[in-house]
Amino acid sequence: MLTIALIALLCASASANAIQARSSSYSGEYGGGGGKRFSHSGNQLEGPITAIRVRVNRYYIVGLQVRYGKVWSDYVGGTSGDLEEIFLHPGESVIQVSGKYKNYLRKMVFVTDKGRYLPFGKDTGTSFNAVPLHPNTVLRFISGRAGSVIDAIGLHWDVYPSDCSSC
Repeated sequence: MLTIALIALLCASASANAIQARSSSYSGEYGGGGGKRFSHSGNQLEGPITAIRVRVNRYYIVGLQVRYGKVWSDYVGGTSGDLEEIFLHPGESVIQVSGKYKNYLRKMVFVTDKGRYLPFGKDTGTSFNAVPLHPNTVLRFISGRAGSVIDAIGLHWDVYPSDCSSC
């Protein structure tokens, strides 16, 4: 009898966990196979994405840096090309990232929930379009691989941080 009660309790616990809403998802990795891995997973604790710096040259996305809350991530990538910087409006979030790659990342377009399209790079290569799997989720952090350019990018989606007093 105790065994049956224990099994019933385990089954109820397992089904409750399965019903629990999931909100995080991952898109990628888009790009080639080179470069050293990087991840901004810890940076998301500083707050939502509030600005993006992208370095581009004639052919590639060369470098990347993201501001989470008021804190900039480490810069990843190379030093050639022009540095472009965009700031999100207060409460604005990235809800879609599209782009192109061929061995390296060539183009990225960040789309926000305020209807802004923020393009970087050149329009050549294999296309990708990344959106979150779950409703009411936004881009929370970026990962990928980089060397002298951005080799590949991964996009991590989750709910907007509920406690954002430092944003």
